[in-house]
Amino acid sequence: MGPKELRLYAALDEAGETLLGAAVRQMGLSARAYHRVLKLARTIADLAGEERITTTHVAEALQYRPRVAEA
Repeated sequence: MGPKELRLYAALDEAGETLLGAAVRQMGLSARAYHRVLKLARTIADLAGEERITTTHVAEALQYRPRVAEA
């Protein structure tokens, strides 16, 4: 799924955008990582039988990101 399809099928509401934006800043996610989290959130929503991605789906997708140890 490319960026065009993500905009169409994985649109977030305002709360989801806020959560993912905060994660980008705090976790230092790249654009590629942002899209991977969005794709995973879409998959989680699909498995839950939900048509829309909610903040719960985004939060769960973010939990699967590996933690980087601080030096």
